[in-house]
Amino acid sequence: MRLLIIGDGKMGRAVEALALADGHRVVDVLGAAANANADAIRSRREEVDAAIEFTVPQAAAANALACIESAIPVVVGTTGWYAQRPLVEQRAREAGGAVLIAPNFSLGVALTTDVMRAAGEAFAPYEHFAAALVETHHAAKKDAPSGTAKAMVEALRETLGRDVPITSVRVGAVPGTHTLIFDGPFEQIVITHEARDRRVFADGAVRAAAWLVGRTGVFTMRDVTARPKA
Repeated sequence: MRLLIIGDGKMGRAVEALALADGHRVVDVLGAAANANADAIRSRREEVDAAIEFTVPQAAAANALACIESAIPVVVGTTGWYAQRPLVEQRAREAGGAVLIAPNFSLGVALTTDVMRAAGEAFAPYEHFAAALVETHHAAKKDAPSGTAKAMVEALRETLGRDVPITSVRVGAVPGTHTLIFDGPFEQIVITHEARDRRVFADGAVRAAAWLVGRTGVFTMRDVTARPKA
């Protein structure tokens, strides 16, 4: 797979390292200075099979739209820009493009979110169990709650039928920990996903990009981990 990596920060470089280790070719890693107005993306349209975008909220939508316009399947990992997400998804559908958007590319997070969705269904009849989600990230993380926490609560609310509060902790160098708590008068159930290394997100993003090539539509990591229908 010929990859274009949009964003040369920590995640972009982690994606580059994982992609090369997996035998893919990295055509370019675009920093902000080299990608003014997303023009560098358009100039690469004939050279790449897919793009992976990890930048900043102010640039994510423009980068995704440039990929769609250039018929480049794009995986978007930036969070904090989702007010513009409906526009990006609409453009992708209209153009017959391919975009996969996720706040977290860990396969374990995607599967844990499915577990939480199932747990919500199981606990829905028992309102004496109070539910809460606690998410912990490194001190430099800008958004709180995290996009992952919001996605988990959204999935849980589908089946639980009630809102779930989120508590955000920012401390040290924690890559990411998400804990769902069901607390009853005499017992407590805890479901936790703990990322030990940010490379887990890079690995998932590369897997998602490989999965996206050859497809059209709007997708999430739930599509990547879905079992094939019999």
